[in-house]
Amino acid sequence: MAGAFENRLRKNARHRRKWAKAQGLTAYRVYDRDLPDYPFVVEWYQGRAHVVEYPRHGREDAAARAAVLQAVGEVLEVPKERIFTKTHLPKPWGREQYGKAGAGNERFTVQEQGLAFWVNLGDFLDTGLFLDHRRTRAMVRDESEGRRFLNLFGYTGSFSVYAAAGKAASTTTVDLSNTYCEWAEANLSLNHFGGPENQVVRSDVLRWVRQAARAGEAFDLVVLDPPSFSASKKMEGSFNVQRDHPRLLADVSALLARGGVLYFSTNYQGFQLNEAQLEGWQGEELTPASIPEDFHQRDVHRCWRMTLVS
Repeated sequence: MAGAFENRLRKNARHRRKWAKAQGLTAYRVYDRDLPDYPFVVEWYQGRAHVVEYPRHGREDAAARAAVLQAVGEVLEVPKERIFTKTHLPKPWGREQYGKAGAGNERFTVQEQGLAFWVNLGDFLDTGLFLDHRRTRAMVRDESEGRRFLNLFGYTGSFSVYAAAGKAASTTTVDLSNTYCEWAEANLSLNHFGGPENQVVRSDVLRWVRQAARAGEAFDLVVLDPPSFSASKKMEGSFNVQRDHPRLLADVSALLARGGVLYFSTNYQGFQLNEAQLEGWQGEELTPASIPEDFHQRDVHRCWRMTLVS
């Protein structure tokens, strides 16, 4: 059975190397749970491998993991010390989704479509760059010129870097985490966008949106990619994307300038857009076209491009 995984990985890797070089990528997905008996994700990050197991029925498979790691090392020609392994276990709804997964692993840079980003494969379940939104980031860059750009739940600021590269008039990145705000600032500086026109704000996004609307701020292009759930002690209450997205979109609408565009996305499995409560919005769902071709699983996220009609 392990031979089937190795053969698929080898075939994928051969194709993806050529494809990634043409795309200007040094970080991409090589294997994405292609075979049911091997529910793993394997990603290439500039000479390193990032391997995440998605246990079936919540049970890890030590034998399958050993076979996968051996094949990854041989096929991708990566030494053991450059293979980073993690396990993605489902968490009960209502608990924080992300947290520390390790310690002491240094950040390094990867290239994506002419831009550079700091990533960290060891410290967190996520690496600092959501590869599934590569196409969405390119869409944002393509329509950023001259626009005031707002990145809510901005994480490490990759959308803001793309907007700045697209000659946005300004970018504002808002996130509650000190770690991610510092990371976003580092990504902007890495790409020579560290000026005052590209600001990073550490704040509870829900509170910041309401305060910014009262202050009369307006933006022409907004990215809204909230967590599925959050209950940080720094927030006012909890956030549940399925329950709260109509209210959040209503609050964000007060910040959108006439003719403005909102990209709204979620990776919550089973999410349903509550169109009945989205008065004034007109949206076009971009998925699955927004998901890059190196992703075998086509439900990694859902994404809409939305405008206000009233």
